Amino acid sequence: MGWLWHALAIAGSMTWQVLWALILGFMLSAAVQAVVRRESVTRALGSDSPSALAAATGLGIASSSCSYASVALARSLFRKGASFTAAMAFEIASTNLVVELGIILALLMGWQFTLAEFVGGPIMIVLLAVLFRVFLRRRLVADALAQADKGVAGSMEGHAAMDMSVVGGGPLWRRLTSPKGFTAVSHIFVMEWAAIWRDIVAGLLITGALAAWVPVDFWKGFFLTGHPVLAAVWGPLVGPLVAVISFVCSIGNVPLAAVLWNGGISFGGVVAFIFADLIILPILNIYRKYYGWRMAAFIAVTFYATMVAAGYAVELLFNPLGLVPEERNASVTEATGISWDYTTWLNIAFLVGAILLLVRFVASGGRAMLAMMGGGPDMGHDNHAAHHHHASGPHHPDGG
Repeated sequence: MGWLWHALAIAGSMTWQVLWALILGFMLSAAVQAVVRRESVTRALGSDSPSALAAATGLGIASSSCSYASVALARSLFRKGASFTAAMAFEIASTNLVVELGIILALLMGWQFTLAEFVGGPIMIVLLAVLFRVFLRRRLVADALAQADKGVAGSMEGHAAMDMSVVGGGPLWRRLTSPKGFTAVSHIFVMEWAAIWRDIVAGLLITGALAAWVPVDFWKGFFLTGHPVLAAVWGPLVGPLVAVISFVCSIGNVPLAAVLWNGGISFGGVVAFIFADLIILPILNIYRKYYGWRMAAFIAVTFYATMVAAGYAVELLFNPLGLVPEERNASVTEATGISWDYTTWLNIAFLVGAILLLVRFVASGGRAMLAMMGGGPDMGHDNHAAHHHHASGPHHPDGG
């Protein structure tokens, strides 16, 4: 059983290494969501103009980091009057430009990768908007909206339908530290964890297995490390494809990205791989249910093209500036165990904070909301029925 223990030990060591950062990221995300009203932003997303895309990106940054939840919420925004382009921009931002992703990237791989994500994300959104403006037809958008309005529900529908932000005036800090603010933060924090913990666990386990069982020579051959120019071309092309078949999404794919980086994938390939959590096979199937086959195929092709292009753009920008790390020593190769260092003290401190939020969540009736979030098709359908009067928004301006 040594082979299995080795993989589990690496996964456990990485979990301990990133635990405090994950908790911090979700706390910050919950705090932002507690003061941002979703309805007030939805009204600004009715076109594919630069201002609408900027608003969609901002809302995405302030939103959930769970890929499944962001896909469900993008559909909700689309049904309430957001343009399809703005909804997709929201989706990209909410999974690739969130604070918790940046923290984990910096911790495991280095600040250069965090910067690359926050440079590459806007590039991908701009490129996607251009492709949509040129190729997306009004008829396809209309068909997608008709399909989206049919009430197809998934496990994240309840989560996407909830807006738990604190209503009222006053400074942000006062709203956050009020009893209502504390309750709102606790509910968002716990439900974010409930939405994403499976992806994080899966990502860590897959990473542990790959780090323990796949020889580095295999990765070096696969990523053409003996041919620097070919490797730079090959990396962004193959990175998203590895993501598609790995089934790991959201923050869970950062540990796997670290394994690929240590194995020799190009810098731009890492960026393209991380972006590709929005076209993994289960999410492509959700697009099919939400928008129909034709729009699902359109999303898959355009997202892949912009992910590859963003990977190349980051590589071309960062290389001349000397921002591509020369060492491939992301923190995945050894099971280091637990020692009394700053990581342990930070983990203890943030675990205490997480427990306080969990206690508040339970004490304020959060378990009923948690059941609603994962209530399955019937509950999801009820949520959409309750919000259906929002669906008849303005005509969607996407199209050529």
